[in-house]
Amino acid sequence: MRFEYLHKPMRAKKGANVSQLYYAKQGIITPEMEYIAILRANGKIIQMYAPLYLSNECQNICTYCGFSLDNKIKRKTLTENEITQEIEVLKKAGFDHVLLVTGEANHTVNIHYFLKAIAQIKNDFSTISAEVQPLSKEEYEQLHDAGVYSILVYQETYHREVYKQYHTKGKKSNFDFRLETPDRVGTAGIHKIGLGVLLGLEDWRKDSFFNALHLDYLQKTYSKTKYAVSFPRLRPAEGVIEPNFIMDDADLTQLICAYRLWNKDLEISLSTRENEKFRDNIIPIGITSMSAGSKTNPGGYVVDPQSLEQFEISDERSAAEIAKIISSKGYQPVWKDWDRSYDCRF
Repeated sequence: MRFEYLHKPMRAKKGANVSQLYYAKQGIITPEMEYIAILRANGKIIQMYAPLYLSNECQNICTYCGFSLDNKIKRKTLTENEITQEIEVLKKAGFDHVLLVTGEANHTVNIHYFLKAIAQIKNDFSTISAEVQPLSKEEYEQLHDAGVYSILVYQETYHREVYKQYHTKGKKSNFDFRLETPDRVGTAGIHKIGLGVLLGLEDWRKDSFFNALHLDYLQKTYSKTKYAVSFPRLRPAEGVIEPNFIMDDADLTQLICAYRLWNKDLEISLSTRENEKFRDNIIPIGITSMSAGSKTNPGGYVVDPQSLEQFEISDERSAAEIAKIISSKGYQPVWKDWDRSYDCRF
């Protein structure tokens, strides 16, 4: 199946409707909404996590990213001492799940750097996830053995030809190598795999359809692995393009509902890219994890708050404020739901 052969999405005729959002605005509870509510009632928890940006060095040119090589800005990679300072801030905020994020600079921010950083922080966090450049199967096995719980990798867009337009230089320009990354992660035995596309690069309905197909394939192929999805919308950043496709809040709500109806076991994450109002009100719809108090630049918490951000944050509230909002919705903010002792290999 190819991206360009998909039919245009069906739309309601004037005076008719096809979406759950229409009924919600009328105050009507449909069987589909009731089904979602039942699913969520069996586990009304929201996992809390924070990103820790280790580096903004990158060898790729990506037209939508603030870390792109052609952006002439100060580059920074955290030292061991700087990582310690950042960790102290996150621990004081209550976090026990950290997501390590870097640009893609193979010569400096590579498997050796990752392993050293993980060894440094693994006693401070029960859950360590990573969103770094695609690696080999053997390198993912090393990350697993070091204590990494999950790997996040975003295809950005599944449209092969459009992908080339956004990724003009560097290892990330290899569409197939990136597409095959989750297979290498699954083969390496990583506990959880996270996927997603950058909403705004292409038609969000088509990209989200292919993202679901990819998840379905992975679940059937690596059945012991857990899966997660995120729905990042293109945000302002240094030197980035404007979105080609606009996705409004109603569209994103519809997409989250669709994924939750399709797969009740799928973890759905929502980052601080989204604004306060949207994040507060989407919690009961199917979200299972949320970031809070996030900084998207290396050293952003305390070491170097002025370093280049990957993208602008929309929800700048603290972790304590977000936890309070979650509780007010009748959900429980969870700081820890995994421990390395659960994995038989440790």
